[in-house]
Amino acid sequence: MTEPSRDSTPATARSPLHVADYRRFWLTRFCSVLATTGIAVVLGWQVYDVARAAYGMSPGQAAFQLGIIGLVQFLPMFVLAPFAGLIADRFDRRKVGALAVAVDFTMALALAALTTWGTLTLPALLALGSLHGVARAFFGPSISAIGPSILPAALIPRSVSLNSMAMQIGTVGGPAAGGFLYSAAPSAPYWTAAGLLAVAMVCILSIKPFARPEMRTDLHPLRQIAEGFAYVRRARLLLGCITLDLFAVLLAGATALLPVYARDILTWNGLPVGPTGLGQMRAAPAVGAAAVALLLSFRPIERNVGVKMLWAVVVFGLVTVVFGLSRNYLLSLAMLVLLGAADMISMFVRSALVQLSTPDAMRGRIASISGLAISASNELGEMQSGLAAAFLGPTGAVVFGGIGAILITASWALIFPELRRSRSFATHYSDRAPA
Repeated sequence: MTEPSRDSTPATARSPLHVADYRRFWLTRFCSVLATTGIAVVLGWQVYDVARAAYGMSPGQAAFQLGIIGLVQFLPMFVLAPFAGLIADRFDRRKVGALAVAVDFTMALALAALTTWGTLTLPALLALGSLHGVARAFFGPSISAIGPSILPAALIPRSVSLNSMAMQIGTVGGPAAGGFLYSAAPSAPYWTAAGLLAVAMVCILSIKPFARPEMRTDLHPLRQIAEGFAYVRRARLLLGCITLDLFAVLLAGATALLPVYARDILTWNGLPVGPTGLGQMRAAPAVGAAAVALLLSFRPIERNVGVKMLWAVVVFGLVTVVFGLSRNYLLSLAMLVLLGAADMISMFVRSALVQLSTPDAMRGRIASISGLAISASNELGEMQSGLAAAFLGPTGAVVFGGIGAILITASWALIFPELRRSRSFATHYSDRAPA
């Protein structure tokens, strides 16, 4: 059967996967996530291990270095994200995304070379880790804006679950493969990641050009950036969705301390679970998230979407507390799976609401603001976890974060009643008119 043309397919497609350009888009996300999550697990292990072995740091001091790696990845994101969003709105989003992937490709090659030569140092790891922050600043807004541009509104909620499957399958495979490859040859994860990132660049550039939204040309670029922040401030539903994720994950950043649990807390048959166990723990949340994403791709949430998002964040906090207290490796893995499942439900609703409530002409800027919040919650969450671990110990830091996420969710349910009142996605389709 002849595949419909790209111009006619989106209007008649019953699934995002029926659109050829969406399949290329999906593969771009999958390969980039598979590569960067594999890098992340090895980079975290190397930072902690080098700090302990080469610099003689205590577990608390080495855990603080994990916070530093989070900070150096966040700072480029913080500085560049607003400009990256404007660039994604003004220029070819495919080329912006490909350039961002090229930065990660360069980082992977450099880490592979240094690991092969045995010349790793903490400054080198931190400097190269910061390059990933640069790449994320530009990749997030460009790739987030491409998806809705090649699909009709009715397919966007379903595409959110498929996008999440790409992310979560990659997040399962990346850390697990990174841990196993590192055990075989420390540089192997980085060489593999470089190959995957090359595939991602080819895929994103193969997406056919699509019309870019018209933007006002009489405003200074800084005013255009400010427009995005002003829009989010006025749209309380967007503001509530973005800030809920920011503060809940900022506090409940248990994954930042997984190297500590793998090296010094959790054991299997009397031995520390080590880098292999770390890879499995990093993959466990994605296992739960991928399972839920698969379910949502067939049966997406359609009713009481806001309330379900809030309850999902509460569950996220609860399982974080249990993980922090657990000393049983299998129980810890189970809690991480549940953590990923709860986070997937929250992310599905949040992403669909944000995409459907954003005018096309502002997608890059809104995506950069959302990405900045996500980066702050992840990277600053790692910094917060490192600091908390230095004062409260790893267990105290994780438990504190889980309880904090629950309290934040209860507060946001009261401060932003728009979240509780969001009944379905269909009511937001009309909000996608050009700004």
